[in-house]
Amino acid sequence: MTVAADIAYQRRQAEIGLFYGLFSYLWWGFIPLYFKLVAHVPAIVILSHRVVWSFVLLLIVSIAMKQLAQIVAAVRDRRVLMMLVFSTILLATNWGGFIYAVTTNRVMQSSLGYFINPLVSIALGIILLRERLRPMQAVSLALAIVGVAVIALAQGNVPMIALIVAFSFAGYGLVQKLAHVGPLAGLTVETALLLPLAIAYLWHERAIVTGTDRATDGLLMLSGIVTATPLLAFTAAMRRLKLSTMGFLQYLVPTCQFLLAVFAFQEPLDRIRLSGFVLIWAVLIVCGIDSFRAFRRPVDESAIAEL
Repeated sequence: MTVAADIAYQRRQAEIGLFYGLFSYLWWGFIPLYFKLVAHVPAIVILSHRVVWSFVLLLIVSIAMKQLAQIVAAVRDRRVLMMLVFSTILLATNWGGFIYAVTTNRVMQSSLGYFINPLVSIALGIILLRERLRPMQAVSLALAIVGVAVIALAQGNVPMIALIVAFSFAGYGLVQKLAHVGPLAGLTVETALLLPLAIAYLWHERAIVTGTDRATDGLLMLSGIVTATPLLAFTAAMRRLKLSTMGFLQYLVPTCQFLLAVFAFQEPLDRIRLSGFVLIWAVLIVCGIDSFRAFRRPVDESAIAEL
């Protein structure tokens, strides 16, 4: 493969990664609509069903795509398995915190968590992976820090749900970046690790079927599709884009959740919090313009390295 062909391939991979990233983040941005439909079910029951049905779906897809060999290889590799155990803990923590936020009418706080999350991701990328920011990205980061600080101060207390959501998912993204396993195989192993605990809890609480109504049971079964689809897209994007780029893209999630919290769920919003969100939206505009310019730049090695 020639140098030009290699650079073109890398750029194509970055474009595919951008598509997957946008798809996953927009899906997560509007996912509270689904969890509001099952808000009458205890959060731990929703989480358990989410694990069970995600595993069922992922196993079917793995068999259909002949990925079982990769799953077995991941389990046999001690290093990969240990990383997946760690990512599983982070994933379960994130799922639990987010479900609790939505079912207790705290979507605004989960939105704050996903505003903080990109800052953590960017910091991890700079500190651990030695990624570099373009000048406009540095400006975006500064605006984001100020905006998040304003929103946090408006809370009047430590936003624990937001911090749990932010740090758990940022850590999960980092592990996914470092793990040498395909997205489908990795996610299947993660849900498999959680499966015994989920089944044991549902069996103990007699909540395998909620008994509320058939619609609720059907919605809980759909949690597999709702959960696995964006996660597969996310892990595919994470392997193609810089961690800092993924961090900036993630501002789509809290922006969508913010709009849902205010206009769909009628959660309170004061002027101080609004000013913080305005600063965050400025980050999206600056980062969007900068990313567009990077993609329009003539194809060379430096352009690819910055995606």
